[in-house]
Amino acid sequence: MPLRLLEVVLPEENLREVEELLREEPLVGIWYDRLSEQQTLLKILATAQETEHLMDLLSKKFSGQPWFRLILLPVSASLPRVEEPPKEEEKPKTAEPAASEQKKKERISRAEMYEVVQNMAQLTRVYKGMVVLSTVVAAVGLLNDNVAVIIGAMVIAPLLGPIIAQAMGTTLGDSDLTQLALRTNISGLGIALGLSLLMGMFLEVHPTGPELAARTGIGLGDLAVALASGGAGALAFTAGVPTVLVGVMVAVALLPPLATLGLLLGSGHLIPALGAGLLLISNIICVNLAAVVVFWLQGVRPTTWWEEKRAQQATKMSIVICAGLLLLLAVAIILAGRIKYTQLLYFY
Repeated sequence: MPLRLLEVVLPEENLREVEELLREEPLVGIWYDRLSEQQTLLKILATAQETEHLMDLLSKKFSGQPWFRLILLPVSASLPRVEEPPKEEEKPKTAEPAASEQKKKERISRAEMYEVVQNMAQLTRVYKGMVVLSTVVAAVGLLNDNVAVIIGAMVIAPLLGPIIAQAMGTTLGDSDLTQLALRTNISGLGIALGLSLLMGMFLEVHPTGPELAARTGIGLGDLAVALASGGAGALAFTAGVPTVLVGVMVAVALLPPLATLGLLLGSGHLIPALGAGLLLISNIICVNLAAVVVFWLQGVRPTTWWEEKRAQQATKMSIVICAGLLLLLAVAIILAGRIKYTQLLYFY
């Protein structure tokens, strides 16, 4: 059971209100530390899935107070160990506030997720450098039909953060986060495409090579991989687990088709490049759609009702557009497969 430590700086006069506010909450522990004659440090130990509810309660009640500051810290271990509470028998469903439903979600807090994705969505020199290096490694692996090198490129590709940040920004109706992630996404894809195109102009590219040819067509299996990658990436963030391996899954769907597109365009093979471009676009749609749906199902919502209304509109619009494009693409793939099958029967 993952734990979190909440540290809250408050005026000492608010301690009684805090006790009343948290009286019925399932806390692991709570302690007080006097900082000065006016300030008190409140420390609350709770499970990760309870922290969002606690943070919302405290911030709504005391955010206007002087010296208020709320800090969330991860807990590596705590002794004695915290035992899992016994499961209660199912009770008849009743109308409960939305916050109560969100509190029961098995995920880390909204604030913790936001901090992580916001940092990973920054367009830094390190991000640009990692995109350049991963693109070079992927292009070399594709040209040499070296699967191990291609996998190595996907390990270092930093594509997960901005994509998940864009999906979370859409789910929260946060235009600032969405725009930041979108700029970083476009910049990363543009750098990778430009570099691979440049390599295609100066290196010998054989579009019939197994690794390149495998990424010049699209099937339903490719869509399934992209959907699973985006869903796994979002789920990993909500659970607070390491996302290195999940980042590789997202890179599987994006980096090799992107490098293939650039190499083929740079070498003048336009028809195969069209197939690689279609695969890349479909994978981007699938990854974003899956991530938005997972965040929505995990109950990631804004704090206030007016923000939630705007977020619901943005989420629904994103899901409808992406799902519509994906459906059209799937129909086109199925029809193309039937046409090829009919042509083969006619030939024989």
